[in-house]
Amino acid sequence: MTTIRLTMAQALLKFLNNQYVEFDGQEYKCFKGVMGIFGHGNVTGLGQALEQYKNEILFIQGKNEQGMANAAMAFAKQKNRLEMFACTSSIGPGALNMVTAAGTATVNRIPLLLLPGDTFASRQPDPVLQQIEYPLDYTVTANDAFKPVSKFWDRIVRPEQLMSSVMQAMRVLTDPADTGAVTLSLPQDVQCEAYDYPVDFFSKRVHRIDRKPASPASIERAAAIISTKKRPVLLCGGGVHYSLATEEVVRFAEQFGIPVVETQAGKSAISWEHPLAFGGVGVTGTLGANRLAAEADLLLCVGTRLADFSTASKSAFHPEATVVHINVSPMDAFKLEGAAIVADAQAGLQALSQELAQRDYHASYEAEMLSALKSQWDAEVDRLYNIDMEQGLSQTRVLGEINGFVGPKDVIVCAAGSLPGDLHRVWRTTQPKTYHMEYGFSCMGYEVAGAFGVKLAEPDGEVYAMVGDGSYLMLHSELVTSVQEGRKITILLFDNHGFQCIHNLQRGQGGGSFGNEFRGRSSESSQLNGDYLKIDFAAHARSLGAASYSVRNVEELREALANAKAETGTTLIDIKVLPGTNTDGYESWWHVGVAEVSESESVQAAYENMKRKKETAKVW
Repeated sequence: MTTIRLTMAQALLKFLNNQYVEFDGQEYKCFKGVMGIFGHGNVTGLGQALEQYKNEILFIQGKNEQGMANAAMAFAKQKNRLEMFACTSSIGPGALNMVTAAGTATVNRIPLLLLPGDTFASRQPDPVLQQIEYPLDYTVTANDAFKPVSKFWDRIVRPEQLMSSVMQAMRVLTDPADTGAVTLSLPQDVQCEAYDYPVDFFSKRVHRIDRKPASPASIERAAAIISTKKRPVLLCGGGVHYSLATEEVVRFAEQFGIPVVETQAGKSAISWEHPLAFGGVGVTGTLGANRLAAEADLLLCVGTRLADFSTASKSAFHPEATVVHINVSPMDAFKLEGAAIVADAQAGLQALSQELAQRDYHASYEAEMLSALKSQWDAEVDRLYNIDMEQGLSQTRVLGEINGFVGPKDVIVCAAGSLPGDLHRVWRTTQPKTYHMEYGFSCMGYEVAGAFGVKLAEPDGEVYAMVGDGSYLMLHSELVTSVQEGRKITILLFDNHGFQCIHNLQRGQGGGSFGNEFRGRSSESSQLNGDYLKIDFAAHARSLGAASYSVRNVEELREALANAKAETGTTLIDIKVLPGTNTDGYESWWHVGVAEVSESESVQAAYENMKRKKETAKVW
């Protein structure tokens, strides 16, 4: 057996650089490169190996460990989980900064390889800087925090363990049903230890992602159920995109006359202009989609994990409605007591289409009713897009101007605050993969880093990060990385003076205005109820190397959008919007805990309202 002597870190990078994915006969290089921030725990191990292989492996210097991992995740999401970046950090705080990103990746079913440094496996110099000493179990380190948010976790304490561990890592990273964060904890001494690795270990490996076919029995069972229904609705999730099934969705809907609604991850599966497209469903859904869902006798859920926003906390659907799933994940395919087709979304839709065609099935909707429902919502969006207010800019007016300006293939990125609700309802897309929303974790701070990751995946198009001031302040570090890498993104910062989404929720459930707005502390009451803080985000962006513009009216917004598009580098537009001018309602409900006992009459009323709403939600 021919061997080559390498450090564990060198062997890891050499292995990763020779991994490929094949899907539908097309081959992709699995790892685009490595994002990292060096510190003790990885600079002399993985850092040395990355320097040694600098002409073979792209290295991107992150500015915050969570930020760079968010960027890596966004890249993989935009690439339909077929290409990715690995992320490396030091031990202690550097590693723990990536835990949130790990949770985000696992919840969203996005492959993310994390390589945090760890304490010494030999324990000889213990306790080292940033080491956590847990007296009941000395094997526990900070990296054990990754266990509950990872789909695969390992600590490599001998260099030869790498060989079996990375194969398990690749299994998870390339599994459409079981992917998420993969964490390989790398003790800083073991990274530097050498071993005689078999040369064959570094041969090119192609991981073939086969489309999981639907079993004939499950198709027959589902078709038998659907054929008895008159008012089905097709609900599209993110799996529709990852399966490249958007065209199949349109064909299926047209063939059987079934209206289409979308989750946040599924949005852009069908053009808003299509007569069967009714937009987002659930808490952040459109009026048309929510009415169709409430009256549907069957829900065909394709590639969705049915989170509470999509189901309006299980109140969105008729209590007697039947659920049929097409999902590659068995866990998701059995939710809501649904009839399960455990299969790839595209393959499942094709097989079901053939069976329903043989049964000569067609939904019983009246075309005039669907047309009227769609026209009613289109008129509502037009109204929202043209709201003028004397006090300043409304959020929906700003979105209307932006939606009218961006190109059909430009990508918007968002994650948290009130913007996801508005975008799910009113944003009009015509092309798939132009709506990039992280709403599984709704991770504040994802937006700027996510836009950078999308730009790495889509280098030729315009990428817009839509972010509130609260989310921007939480994490904007990869703005600097985008400048450093020469990857232009445009950040559209909606400054509404605080965490206004939660402010709305607080007041909507009977609470007062407490602790959510960015105000100074009042000398009269000692509370945060003074004047709004005056923050010049445009000046801040300029100080980081970006171009920037400030906007307070429609004319300035139009000019800034045009100027930003002409810029060659990263640009931020600081848009001052009025708090509370977002959308809400449209016959939906979200179940949040309300205080059962309170001195406030408004909170008491909110609690009673919650009790009534809970009674209408089906218990699955």
